[in-house]
Amino acid sequence: MADSPYAPSSDRETGLSDKDFQKLSEFIYEQCGIKMPPSKKTMLEARMQKRLRTLGMSSFREYCNWVLDPVASDNELINFIDIVTTNKTDFFREPSHFEYLVSTAIPEMVRGEGAGVRRKLMVWSAGCSTGEEPYTLCMVLSEFAERYPGLNFDFSVLATDISTRVLEKAASAIYEGEKTDPIPMNLKKKYLLRSKDRSQNLVRIVPELRSKVRFRRINFMDNEFGLREKMDIIFCRNVIIYFDRPTQERLINKFCRNLIPGGYLMVGHSETLNSLNVPVVQVSPTIYRMPQ
Repeated sequence: MADSPYAPSSDRETGLSDKDFQKLSEFIYEQCGIKMPPSKKTMLEARMQKRLRTLGMSSFREYCNWVLDPVASDNELINFIDIVTTNKTDFFREPSHFEYLVSTAIPEMVRGEGAGVRRKLMVWSAGCSTGEEPYTLCMVLSEFAERYPGLNFDFSVLATDISTRVLEKAASAIYEGEKTDPIPMNLKKKYLLRSKDRSQNLVRIVPELRSKVRFRRINFMDNEFGLREKMDIIFCRNVIIYFDRPTQERLINKFCRNLIPGGYLMVGHSETLNSLNVPVVQVSPTIYRMPQ
């Protein structure tokens, strides 16, 4: 009898073969720039199992062949990327960046470029995951605007990710109550709406902040990002740790092409641009600036 993709469970493969893992690993690197060493095989296998069940597929090999098929892959690629990518984020994560933003970066940009005054301040949350970072930025920037009412300070936040699943969650702006624990109480009262059904313990970001954020899917491996305007500030934190050094260098240079002179780039606390051939200059730990 010919092999059937829907063979009885006793005939199914018990796991992801080393050969198929290698194929997928190379494909992931090509599509996303993410290195997937052999130590990640068990993790990838566990994440793929749910997708196999959803699709009614009987084996990892069948799924592997489908994802790698040029005709089918366009339809499944986005779902596969959702499987691969790790989305860990919090409100007010690494708070020193937000403190530097309002104490140093924005005042300098207001004085020098008129950013936020003569035109909107443009901020990019690159790798925004489920939205905690862009909404934190909105809270911080709104507080700055309120502190200096005479400036008529205005801003816009672009929030991007490769995963459509997390972008949908981010755009909904709905979070479990415990996720908002890092937000100071005075900001919770101003910027969060409680669900009418208190048993659900859900909150939603207020419309005034939601209107400040544009969500868009961007793959960092694309040659061009197609942004309409250059950014004043780019947050790309805890993302480049998943890339090798050549990929990091290419990505940072692409970011720099989308930064204004004097613009800022913030990276994660465990990341560094040391040894990379990039035009930004370090001005504080994990904070870099384009020469003016």
